[in-house]
Amino acid sequence: MKRRLDAPKDFHLLDVREDHEWTEGHIPGAIHLSRGILERDIEVAIPDREAEILLYCGGGYRSALAAENLQKMGYKRVLSVDGGWRGWVDAGFPVEKKEDE
Repeated sequence: MKRRLDAPKDFHLLDVREDHEWTEGHIPGAIHLSRGILERDIEVAIPDREAEILLYCGGGYRSALAAENLQKMGYKRVLSVDGGWRGWVDAGFPVEKKEDE
């Protein structure tokens, strides 16, 4: 995923973790829509159902469920990022924190 983030962006990266998790750190360039509000707010945040959307959570479970629900809502190009936030951090990739923004 790091290579995709370093390339020109042609996708949306969504962090579906809880607010306190987002505040503690997130992948640079991610949009925060927690799992609890994702289905309610996705159509405003990303109205294009053909857009590619990559979802991540702590490890992959919540994002897999979120991806499944978005597909049921008609979003065609939705993927859950394997390893999620923990995989990103464990690899030593850069992170942003609320105070950095």
